[in-house]
Amino acid sequence: MSSQEGVFSHDRYLFRRKVFQLVGGVFHISDAYGRVVLYSKQKAFKLKEDIRIYSDERRTNELLTIKARQIVDFGATYDVVDPQTNSHVGALRRKGLKSMLRDEWLFLDPQGQEIGVIGEDRMILAILRRILGLVRLVSYLSYLFPQKYTVSMWGQPVASFKQHFNPFVLKYTLDLSQDYEKRFDRRLAIAAGILLCAIERRQA
Repeated sequence: MSSQEGVFSHDRYLFRRKVFQLVGGVFHISDAYGRVVLYSKQKAFKLKEDIRIYSDERRTNELLTIKARQIVDFGATYDVVDPQTNSHVGALRRKGLKSMLRDEWLFLDPQGQEIGVIGEDRMILAILRRILGLVRLVSYLSYLFPQKYTVSMWGQPVASFKQHFNPFVLKYTLDLSQDYEKRFDRRLAIAAGILLCAIERRQA
């Protein structure tokens, strides 16, 4: 197994992003043992998202690319590409206006066919987070209600994202242990985690 294949073979990942970052975003992704296995830096002031994921902070070995097809909007589609092989891994499409109340994304295969969905937990909690996020003086209270997401592929739950309470560092745990046969491409799962940290938390 190559080092690249090893990076994308884990069942648990932790995503970390500093909340109070002036421009752009920096992401560290660790395995279940706390070892940083992936690094990403989001460029600021980009009309079309172009996120690169590397093996470490030196950014010498690019492992994944996430690119928006259009200028970022409520229903943008993001292509996930493996630059090592120049192959199209798949895509994620945000469910437009629906995600204003409750986050929901679609997973697409390389041919553009829908294969799965990632959805935020109960509607009432999702709405409460957004209300708190709109009021500057109490926006930090939204972190008292950490986000949870369920990932379903081919009609079956295969993974989950869970936010950790921390007002200074945004943290999500990705648990893929339900995907016993490892049918869910870990590269697509990693891309989903980055987009949740980079896109969805702008509204909270």
